[in-house]
Amino acid sequence: MSAGRNVEQQIALQQRPPSLAMSSMAQRPRPELGLLPLQGGFRDSFVMTPESKYCCEACKRVLCNPRQTECGHRFCESCITDLLSKSNPVCPADLEPLFEDKIFRDVCCNREIMALKVYCRSEKNGCKEQMSLQRVMDHLEVCPFYEVPCPLGKCKEKMMRKDMHEHLSRKCKHREITCELCNHKMALTELQKHKETVCPAFPVACPNHCSFSSILRSELSSHQHDCPMAQVTCFFIRYGCTFKGLNQEMREHESSFASEHLRMMTVRNTTLEAKVEDIRSELMERYQVLPSLSSRLAEVETQYEEMREKNRQLEQKLVSMQMLMSAHSEKLLEVEMELRELRPLRAMRDEVEALRGSVESMRSVVSSLDSGRVGSSSGSHTLGSLEQQLSRHDDMMSVHDIRLAEMDLKLQVLETASFNGTLIWKIRDYKRRKQEAVASKTLSLYSQPFYTGYFGYKMCARVYLNGDGMGKGTHLSLFFVVMRGEYDALLPWPFKQKVTLMLMDQGPARKHLGDAFKPDPSSSSFRRPTGEMNIASGCPLFVAQTVLENGTYIKDDTIFIKVTVDTSDLPDP
Repeated sequence: MSAGRNVEQQIALQQRPPSLAMSSMAQRPRPELGLLPLQGGFRDSFVMTPESKYCCEACKRVLCNPRQTECGHRFCESCITDLLSKSNPVCPADLEPLFEDKIFRDVCCNREIMALKVYCRSEKNGCKEQMSLQRVMDHLEVCPFYEVPCPLGKCKEKMMRKDMHEHLSRKCKHREITCELCNHKMALTELQKHKETVCPAFPVACPNHCSFSSILRSELSSHQHDCPMAQVTCFFIRYGCTFKGLNQEMREHESSFASEHLRMMTVRNTTLEAKVEDIRSELMERYQVLPSLSSRLAEVETQYEEMREKNRQLEQKLVSMQMLMSAHSEKLLEVEMELRELRPLRAMRDEVEALRGSVESMRSVVSSLDSGRVGSSSGSHTLGSLEQQLSRHDDMMSVHDIRLAEMDLKLQVLETASFNGTLIWKIRDYKRRKQEAVASKTLSLYSQPFYTGYFGYKMCARVYLNGDGMGKGTHLSLFFVVMRGEYDALLPWPFKQKVTLMLMDQGPARKHLGDAFKPDPSSSSFRRPTGEMNIASGCPLFVAQTVLENGTYIKDDTIFIKVTVDTSDLPDP
């Protein structure tokens, strides 16, 4: 977020010494390719015994990513890294001391090693191919004797590439197969469970043990309705019939108990008619009361609306009164602060005016004495003393003029400062100031100070019109600065308040551009200032210059920047 932090990171990167770790990051092939061993040199079977110059002085295997020392010996990259990790490392060949910055990558030796002929790594499986070391992985991609895992996820077996087709078609327990009953595809291991549980064409026995011994699972539900051995309940159970029996007995029951079923229905119908009559009479009684209830409800609704309107008006008045009281309180505090500043200033101005009058009277006396003196010794003595007094008064008036100028400047700063944590910064002559920034005459501008309260943090904003750091030449960079204030000893540190930076849109759309951040408590930018101000923190890439200059953010060659500091959780000092 801060320009200072970006510069520190760049310096840290530039000061890192060149090391084997950085070299290996840039040159080492990816480990997932499988060509390089994880530790030490190559373990491949070479067609010709490698020369000793190609062997590591530490692990004695063929060099992997060879590194050459100052004393001329070669080591694998992992071997030399292990040696350098020890305290006071020495070369095992001649016991000469090793220095990391004097070890280099032996590109020529690595090229010669990668050209050495080796047998295929699947030689034990029957492959007789020979190739250069650097072509090993290309060959293994197509080698028929290379062991590869089964592509089916659940199968954990490995086999030679040439046996893969037979494994997938005949041997793999997880190969795909089709159910011969329903033609549904699944893994071989799931076929038996499929038939026993969900296959719709699998024959099953009737759970009622009827004469149908084998029924398709998909037809079992419809069979239950017609199964003669299924237990059923009489349809007239809702009218009071309690008969339960087999499906084949139900027809006899329905025919023999038809009159009883009709009687049950008649009794039930009579009971229902009586209930309907009772409900109808109750509804008529309630209907007669309904008009009075409706009128009463209308009155209540009218009263409710009147109360809501009165409540709304009262809330508006309360809000306006609160805003007015807040404004009056702030204005009263501002007036008190201005009076405190103006009282010594007015007294000083009166003192200066009195001094000026005294000086002018003395000058008139001196000039009259000068014109009317006749050479007497007493006149000369009086004139000398008056000139000394005049000189002292001139010096005092000069001192008072300086103090008066300082008080005027302080009063101007107080008149433009805000004490509510919000800064509105108006930057005029944008084009001229931008050209000065491009020409490196004035790289950045500081705003007037603003405060989180009359006894709060002192802050300001800093802008780079031609950008800073990553945004130089392309963006407007905007930063927030914590300044040294008069009441810092009473405030909590580090500074933790949320900061919002915003470029104001002067067009009718009011599409302001903003960014917000929470201060990093560990950053020096937000600790208690020891100088006039801390290191700025903010956004080097706040807004692109093309967006700024082609929109409605510049009007009358002026831009407005707003900085807001969250003061909601600040404790009283």
